[in-house]
Amino acid sequence: MSKLDLAVIRTQIDEVDTQIQALITQRANLAKDVAKAKYAEESQPNFYRPEREAEILRQVISRNQNSVLPNETLTFIFQEIMSACRAVQKNIMVAFLGPAGTYSQTAVFKHFGHAIQTVPAQTIEDVFREVEVGNAEYGVVPIENSTEGGVNQTLDCFVNTSLKICGEIDLPIHHCLLAMTQDRSSITRIYAHQQSFAQCRAWLNANMPNVERIAVNSNAEAARRASNEAGTAAIAGETAAEIYHLHVLSAHIEDHVHNTTRFVVLGKQNTPVTGNDKTSLYLSLPNKMGSLYHLLGCFVKNTINMSKIESRPSRQTAWDYVLFVDIEGHIQDEPVKNAIQDLQTQTAIVKHLGSYPRVLR
Repeated sequence: MSKLDLAVIRTQIDEVDTQIQALITQRANLAKDVAKAKYAEESQPNFYRPEREAEILRQVISRNQNSVLPNETLTFIFQEIMSACRAVQKNIMVAFLGPAGTYSQTAVFKHFGHAIQTVPAQTIEDVFREVEVGNAEYGVVPIENSTEGGVNQTLDCFVNTSLKICGEIDLPIHHCLLAMTQDRSSITRIYAHQQSFAQCRAWLNANMPNVERIAVNSNAEAARRASNEAGTAAIAGETAAEIYHLHVLSAHIEDHVHNTTRFVVLGKQNTPVTGNDKTSLYLSLPNKMGSLYHLLGCFVKNTINMSKIESRPSRQTAWDYVLFVDIEGHIQDEPVKNAIQDLQTQTAIVKHLGSYPRVLR
């Protein structure tokens, strides 16, 4: 290619960039108009509309035919555009399990984009509390891992909260061993969240079997401690390594290459139907013969697919359990309505935790 051809192409790129910028500005001005219309109708409108954002991203994927850019790249770009335009309307606050550098924070940015204010919390319980008392409009918490199952702290918090799940996020998890030193043999203890220890169990047993393992509230907290304590390492991601100025001693130490954590978005709003939804329920499990069979039969009877079921101690009576269930469909769909009515004849507690758009996969 000649220098002349290259110059022409660069001129064309500059022209396209000018058009893109003008269109983004036009979109932001339309977002301001939307805000004016909403404030004219109600005093405290919601500007995070998960059903609308899910629809936009599905349209992006649908339009992406024969593109050189993969769906993931284009949805990331549009997510950031939506985030910037949402901030023109109102700068929303999102709580997450802190400190900075956690996978929870990464999940927040993946879902909401970067044009938000984040509120780090010390524990998962604190994330719920920040949203409940109004210090944050939304919260993001891990709910299950593809290899280790449910996150018990999160499930237990749903028993008493009035918050609703209004979105979900899938985040691939790649763990690293981080430390101030580059000499792995000098490490005497490792900090990590207990789920991360479980996800890296085989690697740790094979490579660092005699090193003390200490569980902390988050992997970012583990990285923070490792940055201040000699002879200490942490299990965390590359983002935490950058924030806390740590060396990556070993990368991808998770035992399963497809290790993924599912996060949910907490809020006070109910999400409208999108046509591609998921509903989460909390059910009591009567301690009598056939109770689980009859509960599951309510979904079979109404031809509803169940994507998850998990039991937890009720904390009311010894050896008494409750169930957390995910099903396909929205609480406003007739089959789901009918299933809820059937469940109410079988058990004392049927709590709707939220209906929300299914994550794009």
